[in-house]
Amino acid sequence: MTPKTNNLKPLARILRKKQTDAEKLLWRHLRNRQVANCKFRRQFAIKPYIVDFVCLSPRLVIELDGSQHVEAADYDRVRTEFLAAEGFKVLRFWNNEVLEETEAVLQKIYEELMRKEG
Repeated sequence: MTPKTNNLKPLARILRKKQTDAEKLLWRHLRNRQVANCKFRRQFAIKPYIVDFVCLSPRLVIELDGSQHVEAADYDRVRTEFLAAEGFKVLRFWNNEVLEETEAVLQKIYEELMRKEG
């Protein structure tokens, strides 16, 4: 099931206001070009989906997953396949990874950004 595409902007605004602790923490590190001087956006619409974080150039999506994603594995797989077909690389992290291993997560993001640029 995908969200109605004509309602994505208001939904994205709501999601930005209701960020999880992991999303808030990662956003503090991604905003203002702090990682590899790359501009990230949060809760960004890539129709028909809203992704947690995206760097449009070099087309990198970062998704954070909580326990609810265990049941949504098929939905996540379809989303990832769609985004890959649109030319995006998707990195997925568990919320607890971001909260407990922040530097390791940032390192993986940095390495992927460098790989995409090179």
